[in-house]
Amino acid sequence: MNNLNVLYEDNHLIVVEKQPNLLCQGDYTKDIDLLSMVKNYVKEKYQKPGNVYIGLVHRLDRPVGGIMVLARTSKAARRLSLLIQNHEMTKEYLLICHGEVDKEGIMEDYITKKDEISIISNAKEGKYAKLEYKLLAYQNGLSLVKVNLITGRHHQIRLQFSKRNHPLYGDNLYGQKEKVPVCLYAYHLRFKHPVKDEILDFKLLPKGTIWDGFHYEA
Repeated sequence: MNNLNVLYEDNHLIVVEKQPNLLCQGDYTKDIDLLSMVKNYVKEKYQKPGNVYIGLVHRLDRPVGGIMVLARTSKAARRLSLLIQNHEMTKEYLLICHGEVDKEGIMEDYITKKDEISIISNAKEGKYAKLEYKLLAYQNGLSLVKVNLITGRHHQIRLQFSKRNHPLYGDNLYGQKEKVPVCLYAYHLRFKHPVKDEILDFKLLPKGTIWDGFHYEA
């Protein structure tokens, strides 16, 4: 079933791992995408005829891997979207960036999307962007950082760190031309179930040579 890593599923939603360099939704490239993979998974597993409804309620940039929740009903999609709009869904990331960042801090900017990139702008032209971060480890000129994303703007984490002279390792768009995938991973997702009276909490650490070289607790 498309080698999909499913962390949780019920009749209302499904939580999966998006692999780096995988599209969330199909585009002009016609490359395989997560939404289609999840639809195929549900269709095959439950032998559903016809089209399968899967609601994409949030996204990750194509180069970025990590945990995502998708809705299996329109009701769940509306309620999950509302949680995100009201900042009631915890989304934490791990990243590796150049230089040593402060032990912890807050980044606040106004961001404007320009075609396929984003830029720092002003309150009149841009959308408010905020994140909180904490340094977990530093070695060999690189920082391993945990980020609590308060707002979800286009390329927000990559842009805000780059503009403070801490571009993400492997970020060819806002950083240096390094021939490695961008080191950004959505490792923690926590939210109230859209139908049941329970909290769902998921953590998944990124794997790979550079990630494995750090010793940390997230």
